[in-house]
Amino acid sequence: MLSSASKSQIKAIHQQIKAALPGYQPRPSQNKLVAEMANIVAGSYHSYDRIGLIEAGTGTGKSLAYLMAALPLALEKKKTLVIATATVALQEQLVNKDLPFFQQHAALPFEFTLIKGRQRYACIERLNQQIQQPELLPAWLDKASPADLAKLATAWQERRWLGDKDSLPFAVPDKLWYSIQADSYYCHKQHRAHHNCPFHLARAEIDSSQVLVVNHALLLADLASGNSILPKPEDCIYVIDEAHHLADSGRDFFSADAPLNFDSAAWQQQSEQLYQQLQSQLPQHSAIKETLKLLDLSQDFIATIKPLQQQLKKQQNDWFGKEQHYRFTDAVLPELFQRQADTLAEQSGKLLSCIEKLFQHLLDAQKDGKLKSKQLLPLQHELQNLEQKYTAQHQLWQLWSVPQQPYVNQARWLSRHEQQLRAHACPLSVSFQLDDLLFSKAHAVLLCSATLTSLNSFDYAKRELGLTDHPGLQTLQVNSPFAYAERGVIHIPKLRTEPTSDLFTDELIEVLPKYLDNSQGNLVLFASYWQMEQVAAALRKQHWTLLVQGEASRQSLLDLHKMKIEGGGGSILFGTQSFSEGLDLPGKLLTNLIITKLPFAVPTSPFEEAMAEAVTKRGGNPFLQLTVPAAAKKLVQSCGRLLRQEQDQGRIVILDRRLVTKSYGSAMLKALPPFRQQIDG
Repeated sequence: MLSSASKSQIKAIHQQIKAALPGYQPRPSQNKLVAEMANIVAGSYHSYDRIGLIEAGTGTGKSLAYLMAALPLALEKKKTLVIATATVALQEQLVNKDLPFFQQHAALPFEFTLIKGRQRYACIERLNQQIQQPELLPAWLDKASPADLAKLATAWQERRWLGDKDSLPFAVPDKLWYSIQADSYYCHKQHRAHHNCPFHLARAEIDSSQVLVVNHALLLADLASGNSILPKPEDCIYVIDEAHHLADSGRDFFSADAPLNFDSAAWQQQSEQLYQQLQSQLPQHSAIKETLKLLDLSQDFIATIKPLQQQLKKQQNDWFGKEQHYRFTDAVLPELFQRQADTLAEQSGKLLSCIEKLFQHLLDAQKDGKLKSKQLLPLQHELQNLEQKYTAQHQLWQLWSVPQQPYVNQARWLSRHEQQLRAHACPLSVSFQLDDLLFSKAHAVLLCSATLTSLNSFDYAKRELGLTDHPGLQTLQVNSPFAYAERGVIHIPKLRTEPTSDLFTDELIEVLPKYLDNSQGNLVLFASYWQMEQVAAALRKQHWTLLVQGEASRQSLLDLHKMKIEGGGGSILFGTQSFSEGLDLPGKLLTNLIITKLPFAVPTSPFEEAMAEAVTKRGGNPFLQLTVPAAAKKLVQSCGRLLRQEQDQGRIVILDRRLVTKSYGSAMLKALPPFRQQIDG
């Protein structure tokens, strides 16, 4: 239960935060958020099942609300507050703005740290070694690399660079970054030379921090690995912000893909070359014995997969036809693939174990003075390359070996890109994994987003996240304080065609100029790149000046858009679905939003096909159960681009008549923010 002392403390912090915010306006919605979140975390609704699904509209002050509600209780209970976000933009807002502000004005004793994956950090020891011994640089780096490394070393010494990928003082090619990034084998804390590497310095801050900011992927990876970075779930209060992405993040994390038609002779040759190098540099060493084992295991793996490669070569034309992917119906693999899946999973697992032991042997040899850094680095690069290859294989065959009867729980398919064929496995649902790793173990979890409901219901989110059977689950929907009806209008014009018609693109080209305004901030959202490019090309022939997604970086387009409008003119920005979320264009930067088409998912993707197939098998309607709710949520996100501040105003034009002509349209309309609606007859 929320004690009277905790209530008083939270109220006092709330008053302090209000006083510190310039131009603060009372927000009952934020008061409600703080109170309900605090009650969930304190166990007022359930003694151990403390979980909240919370939809907080734009302008409710969600970030400060969950800090006010959760952090005092985390400190009181000696729990760690873990805030997980889906986007870098929100992480930066929290770390650079919200948390410093809260730390300054809440009068609470806490420290916070942004935690990133190991590969986001450089190993300074490796960087320096490659500067001192350029011959250690991999052959595939270009001639400018030594000079770039020297610049990075200077920036690190002068503290102009924090040693991570996100604060690089200049653009660094991916290949160069790969050659200096930290890894768990080389950049190891047990070696004194690495104590001051950025990764270990960052990890040292965890123990002294009461608030940890991570992304969804790192959170899932840490939970799956048994909490190697973060505290155990029972010692954490989690805030999952942008929670509408969590299920997709989970599917990405628990999926796998790997090449199937790789050059097996080249893989074997790589192992043989590694053996020869070690034999010449470490004769009679225990690493030789492990390398011989690696040779035998790789031969076994290649012998097992070769018949599958032969079958694939024979049947790929029948499977693919003219398509770029082939999906296995009901996730049923060809008999030979299914029969060998367990063996390949086991063999690749043994290979990874062998590679791990070899890494340790090499480190021990260096420590004993039997191997110099000049010799160690090339060997480690070879081992890392092998490890990446067999990790992908292991993850794939582990998933492909899981039985799919009586219930299909995966999508399985092959993809073709030029000459490479890749195999894929993706779980249809990660609800079990999320419940097992997070929800059933955590001290408390608050899942927050501006768009958690679909068609004004939490049912879709509950199913996706695996929360349907949690007795203590609380749901809360807090509307935005913005005066939508006064500040904006949704206009649905009368059109001749619907988006399913082949003539729709031609009509878009014809009618779009009627709704564009060269003196305002315009954003036009398209459902496909192809259609956007067709319309853009036609309008440019009519002398319209456009900023089109893909023709420059996202940030460059936004900077130019802002510059044009702040210079007193107008701007027209064209984008696809990725511009419908996380795009902040307040005030005059966006007053005219045009949505050309409802954002229905492409039904031809292998994953969407498999999901629809599974729902149909259960007697359901995949369009109404999957496609419509997902599109409704995306449409709300798109409309959410217009009003970002209370004083903003503008118009939304939706050029898709299905909102008024189809049976599902009225429910989608009701789920939109409460703008005035103008529907032409």
